[in-house]
Amino acid sequence: MSGPGPIILFDGICVLCTANAQFVLRHDRRGHFRLASVQSEAGQALCGRFGIDPDNPDTMLVIEDEQARRDSDAVLAIAGGLGWPWRALGVLRVIPQAWRDALYRRVARNRYRLFGKRETCWVPSAEQRARIL
Repeated sequence: MSGPGPIILFDGICVLCTANAQFVLRHDRRGHFRLASVQSEAGQALCGRFGIDPDNPDTMLVIEDEQARRDSDAVLAIAGGLGWPWRALGVLRVIPQAWRDALYRRVARNRYRLFGKRETCWVPSAEQRARIL
């Protein structure tokens, strides 16, 4: 799974997570990121490598150079990779990571209840497929 650009590992049945994946695909004009759902074959392999339970993913990962960012650091890495104006969210790094991660984990634990769950994984459009692992 090596190749150009970071990989975003996300929950493909979570409505919030797939909305985030679609947002990235729409706003990542440089094609910086690739994406993998935890339900895909590539996603399952990444889950195993980085200690994520694919049946109960508790975080999103941004994987680059064999390093994984998780929780709020993953969100800020995505914002930074999208460029302006999204990069401005980096100012949130002034908030202690423990606080940012606590909020992230609270939303992550309740994401299905708050935003819903799909019966099947989201399927990308033909144009988007080249960026999905």
